[in-house]
Amino acid sequence: LETVIAEEHAKVGGGHEISVASNPEFLREGSAVEDTLHPDRVVIGVHSPEVGALLRRVYEPLLGDGAVPVVETDLATAELIKHASNAFLAMRISYMNGVARICERTGADVSLVAEGMGYDQRIGHAFLQAGLGYGGSCFPKDVEAFIHIARELGYPFRMLEEVRDINLEQRQIALDKVRLELGSLRGRTVTLLGVAFKPGTDDLREAPAVHIARALLREGAHVRAYDPVALAPLAQLLPEVKGVDDAVEACRGADAAIVCTQWEEIVSLSLTDVRDALAVPVLVDGRNVFEPAAAVAAGLRYHAIGRPTPGAESSR
Repeated sequence: LETVIAEEHAKVGGGHEISVASNPEFLREGSAVEDTLHPDRVVIGVHSPEVGALLRRVYEPLLGDGAVPVVETDLATAELIKHASNAFLAMRISYMNGVARICERTGADVSLVAEGMGYDQRIGHAFLQAGLGYGGSCFPKDVEAFIHIARELGYPFRMLEEVRDINLEQRQIALDKVRLELGSLRGRTVTLLGVAFKPGTDDLREAPAVHIARALLREGAHVRAYDPVALAPLAQLLPEVKGVDDAVEACRGADAAIVCTQWEEIVSLSLTDVRDALAVPVLVDGRNVFEPAAAVAAGLRYHAIGRPTPGAESSR
């Protein structure tokens, strides 16, 4: 967790008394400035009220006459608020990916399940999107850290271990859908549409697309990738992957494409253009950005995550 050092300027003996305060951040990548200027809460972990008052003064310009809640507590609680918050959001994502697996076995539509759940005010709609799972620098790290902390304290947090495992398995599910269509991947060309872990960033840390690319390369496939901003870091990380700066051209002659990031440039693609570009019209929609009926009507052999494809039987 991020910490700030607050120095109390009253002399104690020959030096200064130093206090350590925990001030966890809750900044979303790509929205850090907005989240800083308009926080939904400020958490302060301190040993003394005096240090808490000092940090409140630091945040005073952002608190808006009491409109922003301030949670002042001890250091251990402040740190656990950070870990528990990110782990809970990750859990929601993995939960819906587990639900998506049930949907695929029953013919149900996970997107409509999530919509129906989200209208419950106790649940809400955020972080209920099934897909390839979470990535980035925060959720994987914080889930793993929380698991480790709990284990060190003598409590095996098996729920979070399952959250982590479901998340990793989602990448494999996308590959399974490609194998279902193509069989062996050796010598095949697969295009990844989007490689950043989410739109609005070029961050490849724990990005599902990177996991999928490495797995495809291990199986002897040729991998291409399109991303509006992340091709340069991808070239440094995986030089074996051919970056293409146009999504349709990235699909040209490929045997399958996998949607890995829900960039607007990908969401707005013409499905008929994608079909015409692909040598084999296989599209695995790892982010459920397209309507299954529209994809089938365009002539694609379409696979979503937890959503039925018109004309295809469920696995029940």
